[in-house]
Amino acid sequence: MIETHDVRKQFGSIQALGGVSFTARDGQITALLGPNGAGKTTLLRTLVGMLKRDHGSIAVDGVDPEKDPYTVRANIGFLTDQFGLYERLSTREYLTYFGQLNGMASADLDRRIDEVSVMLDMDDILERRSKGFSQGQRIKVALARALLHRPRHLLLDEPTRGLDVMSTRAVRQALATLRSEGCCVVMATHVMQEVSHLCDDVIVIAKGHTVAQGSPQQLCQRTGIANLEDAFVSLVGTDEGIVA
Repeated sequence: MIETHDVRKQFGSIQALGGVSFTARDGQITALLGPNGAGKTTLLRTLVGMLKRDHGSIAVDGVDPEKDPYTVRANIGFLTDQFGLYERLSTREYLTYFGQLNGMASADLDRRIDEVSVMLDMDDILERRSKGFSQGQRIKVALARALLHRPRHLLLDEPTRGLDVMSTRAVRQALATLRSEGCCVVMATHVMQEVSHLCDDVIVIAKGHTVAQGSPQQLCQRTGIANLEDAFVSLVGTDEGIVA
């Protein structure tokens, strides 16, 4: 479980987070939903300890990422907007490298690479070098890296951007499997269909503040609007940055 209370972060005169509070539970997929510039990426980086918060508290299974970052990171898989693939390595070589960095034994690592390859439908690129990979293929490899060490928590920054229909379907099925296994998934996204059909809980963020939290149905009930996209617009007060 991930818990935050009144988390704030400022870059010079720019307030990226002005007071974010929420709880993301195990065995659920929690969406971070907000316009561009709302603070979603900053929040994800703060949760994993890549950025130091200015105020507030964060607990990942009761552990503060600033006080014990290695314990927190050992139990988190993080998909960022920067993939950092090594173009001269094949997908298998790349995953092997990161598995070894995570201290995985060779036999377990080989099995796990095969498992995530099947989970994400990436057998066709497993032995290929990543140079020339499409955006969707690069996301798959980066997500496989995040899943490799069987994290209890998964932080995803727009995991289906650039994916075709079949690849999107594979990622969504993988996330549903992880949820059933008790993983706590926190996913920043703009895709309303994804939120409606995949997410158990939604955290609406606008201008660095938590505006609302609840299931898609609860947010619609709160606003009295049946369509989630329209309910979201009502909550944040702007349609800037929304992707249908």
